[in-house]
Amino acid sequence: MKRLMPLAALCVLLAACGGSESTEATCEYAYWDGTVGTCLPAGWHVVDRDGLDQKGVPRDVIVAFQADAPSAGQFPTVTVTKEPLARPVASEAYSAASVESVKGLPGFAEIDQRDVVIDDVPLKLHIYSAQPRPDEPKTRFYQVSAASGPAGYTYTAAIPLSPDSGLENQILLILGNATMRKAAETKK
Repeated sequence: MKRLMPLAALCVLLAACGGSESTEATCEYAYWDGTVGTCLPAGWHVVDRDGLDQKGVPRDVIVAFQADAPSAGQFPTVTVTKEPLARPVASEAYSAASVESVKGLPGFAEIDQRDVVIDDVPLKLHIYSAQPRPDEPKTRFYQVSAASGPAGYTYTAAIPLSPDSGLENQILLILGNATMRKAAETKK
């Protein structure tokens, strides 16, 4: 259940109206906070902790990125959660457990799984739809999880159910550049 709480909180960040995105996604800004990093395309910003607190987002969400423009009535959002681990876990095992953990979400339907490489480890990018909150629309999620040292990290994107290709390319850029290594090179 602890893994599902950030998904519900992510839905809170989505409310808005109208908008669309360009089809090309290139790295505009390399983000690194000392723990996690990624590459953000133009038109995305970091949501500050005060903003997350005001929306009631749990503290295990350590950072969120949000599109400046809404899409289909929602602001596309990517959150990064950090989970302390009782013992070291291989990233592949943590990723597989993450995929399994969301299958119990209300309205869960698997859309796709794609191969990605995060910090030199081949993992699964899990794409699914669900409706974690009955008062929010069904949402499309993109999720990749990896372990690093004593913690597990999950990057989760929440976007409208039928995204345009430009928005999907932006999400794939952000999640494909997920890292827990300071010296990691971002992929463009």
